[in-house]
Amino acid sequence: MRAYQVRVTGRVQRVGYRRHVLEAAQELGLAGFVRNEEDGSVSVFVQGEEKSVEEFLERIRSPPPPALVRDLSVKERRPRKGLKSFRVIYGRLADELQEGFGAMQSVFMNYWGEFRDFRQEFRDFRQEFQDFRQEFREFRQEFRDFRDASLRLSEQTLEEVRAMRQDLKAILDERLARIEKDIAEIKARLGLA
Repeated sequence: MRAYQVRVTGRVQRVGYRRHVLEAAQELGLAGFVRNEEDGSVSVFVQGEEKSVEEFLERIRSPPPPALVRDLSVKERRPRKGLKSFRVIYGRLADELQEGFGAMQSVFMNYWGEFRDFRQEFRDFRQEFQDFRQEFREFRQEFRDFRDASLRLSEQTLEEVRAMRQDLKAILDERLARIEKDIAEIKARLGLA
């Protein structure tokens, strides 16, 4: 079991840094506390298995933006038997509200920057969409031309089939008439008619 007192300086207040410290400690099963100090730093007391504490110190050195750690001073301390969990020690309500609003503002500004990037990307896509729309119009006209040509070809083919059917019917009618005539002559010669 190891225990350390840590003083963190940098942009560590009003940016959600204590929440980051709390989550890291809870994930690693450590005990202790974190609190804001009046000089703008953050104090951390942490205790637990040596490997977990080392990983914890690495995590709190590299918080997510907009938090920024400039210095992390670590002093070894004796473990406290009564500590079983990790918690945030909150200050006065007005300070905590200011902290919360500051953290929200930082998050909002990050989203705002991301939104600006998406807006530019959307503009790029809008131009691409306009190009596709023009291309679609051209394909639509091509399709209409193809459809019209197909309909004309279908009508021509249908007319040709009708004409061929009429020609075939005339030929078959003529041959049938000839066959009937030939049968009638044969019957007359044989005396069957």
